[in-house]
Amino acid sequence: MEEQKKVILAGVIFVFLILAAAAIYYFFIYSKPQETIETTKVAQEQPIGEEKVQQEEEKIEPIDVSLDESDDLVRKLAGELSAHPKLAMWLMSEELIRKFVGAVDNIANGQSPVPQIDFFKPGEDFKTIEEVGEYFIDPESYKRYDLVAEVFASLDPNGTVTLYKQLTPAIQEAYKDLGYPDTNFNDTLRKAMVELLEVPVIKENLKLEKKVVTYTMVDSDLESLSFAQKHLLRMGPDNVRVIQGQLRVLAVSLGFLQ
Repeated sequence: MEEQKKVILAGVIFVFLILAAAAIYYFFIYSKPQETIETTKVAQEQPIGEEKVQQEEEKIEPIDVSLDESDDLVRKLAGELSAHPKLAMWLMSEELIRKFVGAVDNIANGQSPVPQIDFFKPGEDFKTIEEVGEYFIDPESYKRYDLVAEVFASLDPNGTVTLYKQLTPAIQEAYKDLGYPDTNFNDTLRKAMVELLEVPVIKENLKLEKKVVTYTMVDSDLESLSFAQKHLLRMGPDNVRVIQGQLRVLAVSLGFLQ
């Protein structure tokens, strides 16, 4: 259902809020802005600076914590990354590491992370406006996700990356349990970040085609975006800029972008 997708959309970005906050633990194109194209090109063509990343990791001692007993530690350490009062409430979800790993895996494959999202729902319904028989997304709908972007932007990037590296053993264990015994989770995280960084920032009103119970994008290019990308884009251009800005900082710090 379309309403479920709208809830997911906030969830997609919040997954990356939790990614950034817990550091382990978050629909549409007319023309891609030049900044988005350049960022995507770098993400795809530049190799990860393995030597640099390895040198940095040598300075960070991993935390020895049982995956099944990690929630309290994650809440404590992640809660120190931001003073925003909403973050602690969102971190009260259970199995944070497993949910983060599952959500990132879904996003990396262009899928919705809704099975892992149980901590955020927008307070208002998705809205459209009709003009001379044509339908558009109501810009007021974007405001439902302002809080997500606000909390995400409040996180300390350096602390977030450090925490992610400290919890890498538990993260990798969760990824193995998910069915990837021989895959480095860093590769999946990088792919998921690039997936969201490729989302264009669209300033124009987004035109919809009304179906029986749902809406689809009139522009075929927009409709062909992955579910994960569509969810992020429906947060609105201002929130997309904020989320992508923080993701770029994290990606560079992790050695995913240069």
